[in-house]
Amino acid sequence: MERDGLPPHATTENSGTGTLGKALSVLEMVVTADRPPRFSDILARSGQPRGTLHRQLSHLVEEGMLTQGRDLCYEPGLRLLKFAYKAWSKNQFRAVAAPHLRKLHEETGETVHLGVLRGTEIIYVDKVESRQTVRMESQIGNASPVYCTGLGKAALSVLPEDRLGETLGRLIFHRFTANTHLSVASLKRDLDEARLRGYAFDREEHETEIRCVAAPIHDAGFDLVAGISVTGPAYRVTMEQLEGWAQPVRQAAMAISEDVEVRLGPGR
Repeated sequence: MERDGLPPHATTENSGTGTLGKALSVLEMVVTADRPPRFSDILARSGQPRGTLHRQLSHLVEEGMLTQGRDLCYEPGLRLLKFAYKAWSKNQFRAVAAPHLRKLHEETGETVHLGVLRGTEIIYVDKVESRQTVRMESQIGNASPVYCTGLGKAALSVLPEDRLGETLGRLIFHRFTANTHLSVASLKRDLDEARLRGYAFDREEHETEIRCVAAPIHDAGFDLVAGISVTGPAYRVTMEQLEGWAQPVRQAAMAISEDVEVRLGPGR
């Protein structure tokens, strides 16, 4: 975690050059921060002139997309939250996958996640909470890097070579734990194994004491690439246990992929 609360990949240098693209990058930077950032935090990461950034933030606050408290820190505004709620409530993919998530949760008793690949991140779009007392603190709508999460690696493992190469070329590695991949070569070896097995592991790579097994979901044209996982604390979930859950996770992923093709089809 960075001292200013912004994620290590937060930057607008690789974003669109237009006004809207830069404003959206600033908005994303605030929304994905671990804690509400100040103007100086955003300025240090954005690479934009002070005056330009000040105008963008002022406009986002005026439009209700951001809010600024008495401590001068920026947070997501109510209008943005309203948009997010509407987007989640109308998400057809979540509806298609929901019964498979519930079934997998019934089989394992642990937390089940559904995530969609977006660039170099996995966006968590749904979750069924563990029945255990100690649970995951993940939230729907949050994003995590693809290179250190089971969902991310599962999704990467099925990408066509050209898209995989493009995605790997955009990665900026950050050490989260002692097990985090820090190079493309190391990650590719893991992806090769995941491709052969049909599922991927998170061996405490994003968070210490957290493990998961995940399998890829995709449609015929790879317009949708996603994943489903079972996650739990390392003290309760051994690697042997994850191996035992691998096939049910794969079956759930394949069932969702089939349902996506049948119920949503092309052009969704």
